[in-house]
Amino acid sequence: MIIKPRVRNFICTTAHPDGCKENVYRQVQYIKNQPQFHSKQRTLVIGSSTGYGLSSRICAAWGDCAPTIGVCYEKPATGNRTATAGWYNTAAFENFANQDGLYAKTIIGDAYSASTKEEVMSLIRKDFGQIDLLVYSLAAPRRTMPDGTIYTSVLKTTKEPFTSKSLDLNKNQLTEKTVLPATQEEIDATIHVMGGEDWSDWISALRKEHLLSENIRTVAYSYIGPEMTYPIYTEGTIGQAKQHLYHTALQLTADGIPAYVSVNKAVVTQSSSAIPVVPLYMSILYKVMKEAGIHETTIEQMYRLWNGYLLNPNPITDIPNRIRLDDFEMRPDIQQKVLDCWNRLTNENLEQYADIQGYWQEFYQLFGFKYENINYDLDTSADRPIPSMSK
Repeated sequence: MIIKPRVRNFICTTAHPDGCKENVYRQVQYIKNQPQFHSKQRTLVIGSSTGYGLSSRICAAWGDCAPTIGVCYEKPATGNRTATAGWYNTAAFENFANQDGLYAKTIIGDAYSASTKEEVMSLIRKDFGQIDLLVYSLAAPRRTMPDGTIYTSVLKTTKEPFTSKSLDLNKNQLTEKTVLPATQEEIDATIHVMGGEDWSDWISALRKEHLLSENIRTVAYSYIGPEMTYPIYTEGTIGQAKQHLYHTALQLTADGIPAYVSVNKAVVTQSSSAIPVVPLYMSILYKVMKEAGIHETTIEQMYRLWNGYLLNPNPITDIPNRIRLDDFEMRPDIQQKVLDCWNRLTNENLEQYADIQGYWQEFYQLFGFKYENINYDLDTSADRPIPSMSK
C-alpha cells in the first residue's frame, strides 16, 4: 500500500514502516558513534516503543551492549490500517539488534496489568535470571485497576482557570486557550495513571520473585518546564502525578532499591502536542536552543543519562534522587531569550521567533514521515512482524 500521513489536530492515524525503521536506524547509528560502556546491565524498559522509552532501549542495547526486554502496548497492521508507529519501531529495533547479536525480546500488553507483569517475569526467569536496570517510561492515558475500575488522566489546573497564548496546530496561528480546574476526583485519577503506583508495583512484583539483582537500579522520567507552563503542568494535574512519582523514588530508595527520577528536556510527542501552550513554547525553545548549539533529541538526552548518571555509582542530583537532564533547556539565558520571543510573538512574525517547521518535522517523524531519503509514493508492506513475537 501507499502510506501517507493522516493528521487530525494533534493525532496522526497512520504510520510508515520504512520511516519508523529510519528513525530507529539513525538513533542506533548515533549511539554506535559514541564511546561504549560495556557494563551489559540486563535491562527492562516499561514503555519501550516510542520517545524516551525507545531511545532508552537503544542506548542500553548499543551503548551498554545490554540484553533488553521491552514492554509496550502497540497494534499490528490490520486490513487497510497501518500498525502503530511503536509497533514499527519495535520491529526495526529487534531486527537491528538481531543483526548485531544483541538479545532483544518484547512483550506486547498493558503494562498496568498483572498478566503482563507475569509474562515479563516468566521471560526474565527463563532468559535473564535477574535484571540490573528497570526503566519506567510509561505514558498511557488510562489505567484499569485489578477490580475493574478505570482511571483516566486529565490535563487541567488544580487552582484557577488558566488562559494563555497557544498554537493552533490546524492553522499554525496564534490562539488563546483556557484550561479549567480539575475536581479532586480527576486529580486522584491522574495520579493513579501517571504517578508512581505502577512503577512501585513493578518493583514489588519483581522483588517478590527475586528477579532484581544486587546491583539493581531504576529510573522513571518526568518534566518540570518553565514558569509560563506551571499552571497547567508543574502545578496542574500532571504535576501532581509527577510529584507522586518523585516521592515514589524516595520510598523505593528507602526500601533498598536505588531509584531516580530523570527530569528530561521538552520534546515533541503526540501527547505533548495536546497540551495548550506547550507546542508554542517548544517551537520557540527549539529555535533558541538550535541557535545556541545545545538542542538535543531523545537519543542524545538518553546517551547523556547513561554516560553521565546511570553508570555513575553516585549520580549528581539537584535534590535527592532527582537528575536534571533539562539543564540546557532551563539555563537562565535560554529561558530569558524564550520569554523575550514569547512576548514579541504575533501571527506576522511567528516564523521569525518560533521554529514551527522544526516542530512539525519532529511530529511527522514520530510516525515515520518526512524523511528526505524515503520515497513516500512507493508501495510498501504495512505488515512488519516483531521477530520475538514470531517465534
